[in-house]
Amino acid sequence: MQQERFQKSRADSGPDIQLVGMPDIVFMLLIFFMLVTVLRETEIEVRTELPQAEAIERIEERRLISKIHIGPVLRQTGEFEEGQMAVQIDDALIDDGERQIIRDIMFRKLQEEPRMIVSLEVDYTAPMRIVSEVQEELREANALRINYSTPPEDPGAAAPGGAELP
Repeated sequence: MQQERFQKSRADSGPDIQLVGMPDIVFMLLIFFMLVTVLRETEIEVRTELPQAEAIERIEERRLISKIHIGPVLRQTGEFEEGQMAVQIDDALIDDGERQIIRDIMFRKLQEEPRMIVSLEVDYTAPMRIVSEVQEELREANALRINYSTPPEDPGAAAPGGAELP
């Protein structure tokens, strides 16, 4: 009787599952998902041929930058409509009568990241009226850290379209 108490009870279990290959499978799945994952990027629908600048300073913290594009609108045909200018923030295309949307978008972005820098990418053909309206909306949203983007070329080079810069 005493012997029965100390004997191992044999449970009737099936064959053991081999886990030796499990790390290989996990790493293959990890690599697969890393390769097929596409990070979302903003599709630019506004042409911005930037004018040259005399003094250029690079901003190192790129995650703090929020870009606003101002220029002619890209239409379904793939061509730019030279007469109609628009403003684009992320994927939002903002027409003339909707400029107050800029204030709302930028106010929300400033709530998320108070150190945000607004980078204006303005086409050289864009009228100053639109740039001033955008600046006014940014002022209303309290987005006061603004810079203007320019291509990193020589300051003495000609602007797009052949115009000479001072």
